[in-house]
Amino acid sequence: MQLPPKVTNRAFERLAQIIPASSNKGLRVAVEGGGCSGFQYNIELDTKHEDDLILEKEGNKVFIDSTSLPFLSDAIIDFSDELIGARFVIENPNASSSCGCGTSFSI
Repeated sequence: MQLPPKVTNRAFERLAQIIPASSNKGLRVAVEGGGCSGFQYNIELDTKHEDDLILEKEGNKVFIDSTSLPFLSDAIIDFSDELIGARFVIENPNASSSCGCGTSFSI
């Protein structure tokens, strides 16, 4: 059974800082072929597409397309702010390995 991804409060809080809640934009999290491990995450600000799953809290939205959804089943979308940089990160239980950059994985 596929479970939808979860978005942490920290990720929603960061979205609230960069996108006005009244905006129709949100964070798009997609999985594409490529990267050094076979698949890679594409994370960008975008608007809703017709087949998107919408994860929402207090007007802040995360969009995931139907093609990417199986790859992100039960994943956690978070925001990390460390000395090496601030970015949205994905903890994906479906990935059998990932590369050091954190944006590429294999299943």
